[in-house]
Amino acid sequence: MSWTDRLDPALRAFAQARTDLSADQLGVVRSSLDQRRREAAQTLDTPGVEIVGARVALGRRTIGVRIYRAGPSPSPAVVYCHSGAFVLGNLDTDQLQCVELARRARCTVISMDYRLAPEHPFPAGFDDAMVVLNWAATLAGDLDIDADRIAVAGSSAGGAVAALLAQRAAAGAAPPVLFQALHQPVLDDRPTGSKQEFVDTPGFDGPATVAMWRHLGGPAVPESAVPARAAALTGVAPALITCSELDPLRDEALDYARRLLADGVSAELHLFPGTCHGFDSLLPEWEVSRQLFALQGAALRRALHG
Repeated sequence: MSWTDRLDPALRAFAQARTDLSADQLGVVRSSLDQRRREAAQTLDTPGVEIVGARVALGRRTIGVRIYRAGPSPSPAVVYCHSGAFVLGNLDTDQLQCVELARRARCTVISMDYRLAPEHPFPAGFDDAMVVLNWAATLAGDLDIDADRIAVAGSSAGGAVAALLAQRAAAGAAPPVLFQALHQPVLDDRPTGSKQEFVDTPGFDGPATVAMWRHLGGPAVPESAVPARAAALTGVAPALITCSELDPLRDEALDYARRLLADGVSAELHLFPGTCHGFDSLLPEWEVSRQLFALQGAALRRALHG
């Protein structure tokens, strides 16, 4: 049975949607995505969530952050890394997801505008995320958050950044991380069955995964950029991993969950049948998307509030 037969009827209108990450099209794809997400962010209903912007100083430049407050004082916090294949996106990209996490987990979500490849290859974007995580932990009192209750979360490429933050925290090279929530995460640069099978799926496809890693690290991606290349995962924060059936990134999510469990780390894994990459952004009001948001919120609420 082909993926087109397995795709949920609600998503079939997007069956021809592709993410073209070729170098000559990247500017056009960025502009289109930025405009769509900016318009969506401006019209999003956000009752119960206070949203403020801030800048984190880093030498002669600053990193833009957006703070979503919906928890008690002091609030647990989630440092959030947006999707975009390492080359796309900004603070508007996952505004809906940040609002949902803040509201459902009763916490403060801190999203960042990390630097993008290929103009800024690895480790630039990850370094920005480390700066924001350290900033949140160091200035917890000023931000009215609890430094002992910080989680990380990310979608797609942002999932890779969040997973690396959790690994650094486990190694003592970053502030402690209590939990990690990874949605459709980018975790491995090596071939997998799902990458080979899903060469023309909507939202994201196998060829796009190859282009994504090439943009991030050139022909030889540093192993330190790839969460799945960590020798061991012992001691990293417990995880919620959510993934889609018809996604080239599916198998690396399944493999990472197995590795976490094998290394004694609590891991909750959910695969959404009939869905493609980015379904929660394509159809945010869809019943399955709402189920995803509820699942993520409940897992973070348990981890952060006990």
